Amino acid sequence: MLEELRIRDLGVITDAALPLGPGLSVVTGETGAGKTMVVTAVGLLLGARSDAGAVRSGAKSASAEAVLKLDPAHSAVERAKEAGGEAEEFDGVAELLLARTVGADGRSRAYVGGRAAPVGVLAELGESLVVVHGQSDQIRLKSATAQRHALDRFAGAPLAKSLGEYQELFNHWKAIQAELETLRSEARERLREAESLDADLKEIDEVDPQPGEDETLKAEAVKLANVEELRLAAAAAHESLIAEEFGDAGDATTMVDAAKRTLEHVAEHDEELRSAATRLAEVGFLLNDIAAELSSYQAALDSEGPERLSEIEERRASLAKLIRKYAPSIDEVLEWAATARTRLDELQDDSTRIESLDAEVASAEATLRKLAAAITKARLKAAKDLSARVSAELKALAMADATLVIEVDGSGALGPWGTDEIAFLLQPHSGAPARPLGKGASGGELSRVMLAIEVVLAAVDPVPTFVFDEVDAGVGGRAAVEIGRRLAMLARHVQVLVVTHLPQVAAFADQHIRVTKTSVRGTDGKTTTGFTSSDVQLLSDDERVKELARMLAGQEDSESAQAHAQELLDDAKLLPQRA
Repeated sequence: MLEELRIRDLGVITDAALPLGPGLSVVTGETGAGKTMVVTAVGLLLGARSDAGAVRSGAKSASAEAVLKLDPAHSAVERAKEAGGEAEEFDGVAELLLARTVGADGRSRAYVGGRAAPVGVLAELGESLVVVHGQSDQIRLKSATAQRHALDRFAGAPLAKSLGEYQELFNHWKAIQAELETLRSEARERLREAESLDADLKEIDEVDPQPGEDETLKAEAVKLANVEELRLAAAAAHESLIAEEFGDAGDATTMVDAAKRTLEHVAEHDEELRSAATRLAEVGFLLNDIAAELSSYQAALDSEGPERLSEIEERRASLAKLIRKYAPSIDEVLEWAATARTRLDELQDDSTRIESLDAEVASAEATLRKLAAAITKARLKAAKDLSARVSAELKALAMADATLVIEVDGSGALGPWGTDEIAFLLQPHSGAPARPLGKGASGGELSRVMLAIEVVLAAVDPVPTFVFDEVDAGVGGRAAVEIGRRLAMLARHVQVLVVTHLPQVAAFADQHIRVTKTSVRGTDGKTTTGFTSSDVQLLSDDERVKELARMLAGQEDSESAQAHAQELLDDAKLLPQRA
């Protein structure tokens, strides 16, 4: 709620602080004192368009500031943080500062939580914080969207449950519709893609590459290209290990064997030599194994002649063609092929998928129609109840013949909120055509319609703060008392700030604020000069009696007027209890 509103150099107000609180706060004062500047200031804080003409004459700029107390979990607190602002928290309550300045040159600046922010951020915050009903601008329930939202909230949990089920299915229905449309619109492209993938996979399958085959063949090709050099090296190494000529004692195996036998003759005399002889025996076995491997290697080289090299190069050429077309290596070619097969299966399944989606779309649409019909029925019931309650309120607000008509047309196309087109209309009297809110009614009448609606909706669709500018225009007497009583009823649920001329309304206030205008005239010797300013004051109980007396009779010191004023205050304490 609004904790405090501060205004500087706006209209005739030089510097004023409005200490607000919970419940009903009223602002009164003489005509032209600047009461409407309070509403103007709130509008600026809600992101309304700025007007340099509202800046006090002679001032460089005008400003409006508000301190709001909110639940720390309120969406406005989170939005303020997103905008770079901060909300200070005390004892589980967040305090958020909003500010707006308007220069005499027309430039405007907005501040949220102590940080500069776009004016649009103020407008976003205002939607969830404050509702203004003024003589020239009825913000809340003006759009069809807001009217549908209000009706749905009034309908309560049963409708919310049905609507949630409907919206979940609606989102699925739209998704499968989009998929179906894509399949149909891209059928030719998908067919060409399938044919291309099929040809590519056939080419790969004909070559039948194996994992790592390109690297294996490369290594074998290098080996065969150097086969003679490899054969000579293997033969020389074999000769060094085991000489071909019998009796040649220069080979390694013979020399190792001789050393071993020499040590074996004396091994029984020394353990170290015995160990050395054993190890030489192992070396001998190892040399024989290596010699055998070299012999087999030579035999294999003899069998792998130029024909094998030709086969390898031909195979490598086939693999290189695949690598050039599909991927940097054979392993990646195989990965590409696996992905392509999956995609090909999807493309070849298009006809089956289209048939399946067609059936799914039709089934979902039929279910949506049933759900939408149930939603329409619930809305019609809620509309009838809401219309009756608001119309009853209008009768007590000096609009005895007026009726709120809520039209629910369920013949529209399926949409995110059902098939309903919803319109709030005002029928001024029996037999007259019902017209949209805001058309065919004066500002005061429209404010009273809004008040009636807000009183009924307050328990189910609350906004923290409501501002009414002269909601009582054009009424008096008993109707004025009823307006005051209903404002007090609304203030049980939310904070209400009212600009009023009627003492019957002001008597219901929890906080009474008076705006007083002061004019000072002088001369500079040639021309008459002067200035006008307004002061804002929170009234005490005694001061309230005098202000109500002034509003009743224009004589705040009149004993009879004060007695009447006190009577209004006493009655106001009891009347809300009779609601």
